[in-house]
Amino acid sequence: MADGLSDASDLSGGEESQEDVMTPAELINKLEEAWLNEKFSPELLENKSELVECVMEQLTHMEENLQRVRKGDVKASVHRMEIDRIRFVLSSYLRSRLQKIERFFPHVLEKEKSRSDGDPSFLSPEEFAFAKEYLANTEVYLRNVALKHMPPNLQSIDMLKAVPEPCLDSFVFLRVKERQENILVEPETDDQREYVVDLDEGSQHLMRYRTIAPLVSSGAVQLI
Repeated sequence: MADGLSDASDLSGGEESQEDVMTPAELINKLEEAWLNEKFSPELLENKSELVECVMEQLTHMEENLQRVRKGDVKASVHRMEIDRIRFVLSSYLRSRLQKIERFFPHVLEKEKSRSDGDPSFLSPEEFAFAKEYLANTEVYLRNVALKHMPPNLQSIDMLKAVPEPCLDSFVFLRVKERQENILVEPETDDQREYVVDLDEGSQHLMRYRTIAPLVSSGAVQLI
């Protein structure tokens, strides 16, 4: 049987060039990194639709290889467990994103609307359609259940004010993948002053998310 996870044919990482390809193992590692970042960040991160598509293709390839294994072969059990593990990570990643969209939908849509041309999209086309439908259904529900029974001057609602924003000042654990210098740390109280720190590669820290959000986006740090 061809090894489902270490097959000789490498997969391209979506928009990456032909010279910059990922092996299946590297692809799964990228998925796990995206999963942990999405799981532990307070805000919705940039979508990884190309990565998701590549992982789904790899899962299909692994399933096809599994069909060629003789019954009772120990490889079948090993590869089945690996397939189930990857499916769990992929499902959890997508579920985390949908939960954030449901929780912060007006802010997610506003952020997507206000991004500049050429900037990466935070929503996949499917997520964007889901967010718009969720907003429309919420407005219809509120109008039918409550707003139409209120005085005319109170029959409108600003969803951006009604729905809480992601708390970017929450603290997160992170592991440094690339050394960073002169990271500005904001004071915890009015009595303290701003100061800068250096983050050594491989070190782990507990920091305010707002401080290291750009480093999460660039891949310089990994949330854990």
